[in-house]
Amino acid sequence: MADNILHELNARSLFDLRGVVAVVTGGGTGIGMMISSTLVANGATVYIIGPNQNDLDKVTDIYNAACDNHPGRGKMYGLQGDIRLKSEATRLSLEIGKREPYVTILFNNAGVGGQGSFVRPTEPTASTFVANLFDAVDPESFDNTLRTNAVGPYWMSLAFLPLLEKWKHADIPAARKFVPQIVMTSSMNGWSKDSATAAFSFPYLFSKSAIGHFTSSLAHELLPLGVRVNGIAPGLFPTEMVSRDKADDLGISHIPPDTPWPLETPAGSLGSRVDMGTLVLFLVANHYVNGETVLIDGGSLLKHPSSY
Repeated sequence: MADNILHELNARSLFDLRGVVAVVTGGGTGIGMMISSTLVANGATVYIIGPNQNDLDKVTDIYNAACDNHPGRGKMYGLQGDIRLKSEATRLSLEIGKREPYVTILFNNAGVGGQGSFVRPTEPTASTFVANLFDAVDPESFDNTLRTNAVGPYWMSLAFLPLLEKWKHADIPAARKFVPQIVMTSSMNGWSKDSATAAFSFPYLFSKSAIGHFTSSLAHELLPLGVRVNGIAPGLFPTEMVSRDKADDLGISHIPPDTPWPLETPAGSLGSRVDMGTLVLFLVANHYVNGETVLIDGGSLLKHPSSY
């Protein structure tokens, strides 16, 4: 009996994702690749969605080659798509439905940042606030941020519900072990009161606040279906959004160690792929968490005013 308990609680058993099918939007770079590579490393089949098929093919070829001849590892596939559009959410769900009988977990991770940024006024007059926060903000950038970070996850979540529901009826051991789930990538900026933590972008702050509320409200709405909804709220991680440079062939962004940051991180460093990966595995494996957003910010919001 004790041996069975210890086997059940062993990390290799807890996080054996063979049979799991995951979809990760924005899964080819940054936090998306941290999620995708963690899932593949533990046996899952992962579909990464991004804007450029050639880039997706390059990165999936590299990781799939590393998975060859390793029975415990999974497989990675790339699909080009624009997650901002309702029609694309439908197309992507149908395309993956042709290839897979179900989906275990959908990560609504794709996001953009830094659009609609402003320069904080140094003069306390209404005219300078209008000039910096109104006149200087492009409406198209504002709209694109909201559509990518908040509207797209709505379309994707609903479009993929039939495939998530099918996971509950799959006749494989993994389906009895893992509960279907949607995971939203929010941000610590969904709760921050200081726009400096969001590169002075109110569109970004608004979009991440929206996705945080969507996580809990959709979790409530989907209770009758038995599909969980949770969220991840990252702080500073090495991504293209932070570095402003294109990620390398492995989907990794490299940040110079002497880069100045506008906010203090008590952890003393940026988050790592291991930090993100362990949280991802927890969310996949723990069926008892629903409607929650996990803050993973190195303690940043302990130093900055927030409502988290």
